[in-house]
Amino acid sequence: MARLRIGVLGAARIAPRAIVKPARTVPGTSVDAIAARDPRRARAFAARHGIDRVHDDYATLLADPELDAVYIPLPNHLHAQWTLAALAAGKHVLCEKPFTANAEEARRVANAAESSGLVVMEAFHYRYHPLMARVLEVLADGELGAVRQVAASLCFPLARPWDIRWRLDLAGGATMDAGCYPIHCMRTLAQSLVEPTVVSAEAKLRARGVDRAMTATFRYPGGMVGRITTSMWSSRVLSIAARVTGEAGRLSVFNYVMPSAYHRLTVQTKAGVRYEQVAGEATYTHQLRAFVAAACEGGPVLTDARDAVRTMSLIDDVYRAAGLEPRTGTVA
Repeated sequence: MARLRIGVLGAARIAPRAIVKPARTVPGTSVDAIAARDPRRARAFAARHGIDRVHDDYATLLADPELDAVYIPLPNHLHAQWTLAALAAGKHVLCEKPFTANAEEARRVANAAESSGLVVMEAFHYRYHPLMARVLEVLADGELGAVRQVAASLCFPLARPWDIRWRLDLAGGATMDAGCYPIHCMRTLAQSLVEPTVVSAEAKLRARGVDRAMTATFRYPGGMVGRITTSMWSSRVLSIAARVTGEAGRLSVFNYVMPSAYHRLTVQTKAGVRYEQVAGEATYTHQLRAFVAAACEGGPVLTDARDAVRTMSLIDDVYRAAGLEPRTGTVA
């Protein structure tokens, strides 16, 4: 196709930064339509961002023959339902993280994606920035020796008590909305062909069943240990970091999530300490470039549906280890 024409399901706050603005600079794509639960909100969003068409509901947008793909920034519990509907309508999908409400939903989507031959990408935008490629290059060079521990964190304050990310019925909670990042980052940096098991997890609750903070420890075959820390309200106000410790050195990354704002890569070995910064555009721009390349040219998808199944399985296991239930969605 000459141009990837994208529709947006939901007038979410993240949509302008994640898809509308990047589409203005990424060749071969455009955001052509939007639908929202409240049509008035959709019309206001379209007017503000120069989107040509507004559909009355999500199903009508998916039926639009002039769209090739959809971006889904809906509440967590709706991700699987509307990704499946988009695939049935023949659309490629860029779905916000967390991919689904739980691992079983993720497996349903992964099976449908493979059967359809369409592109399904989970929007872990950090994974497409050159910083992460450089980190993996350092690890592949073997400077650190055998890796013994991988740790990642994402902690920030979410002070709005009405925010949907606090709602259990919408598959909310800190591990879902913030913790999916360090869990995915830990998996990426561990570079293991076998997923870890959850050794322990401890949650701090905001309400019954809803975690505001979570710590978890993982063990990989061979003894490598993984650790994640996440919160949306705790004494640890802000932490966006990753660390890999090996027998011969240590690597750490400050702000792996939004490196275009500012980041620092530090590598410490017997040879000394060095600091690196990796040039790149906004993470969302890199992500959209990859999505367009995958849909139009068959390019690689680093965060595909099968990768999402593995992440969601660990999220479910972390909740169980902490004495909580995995989230529920709308797909039976």
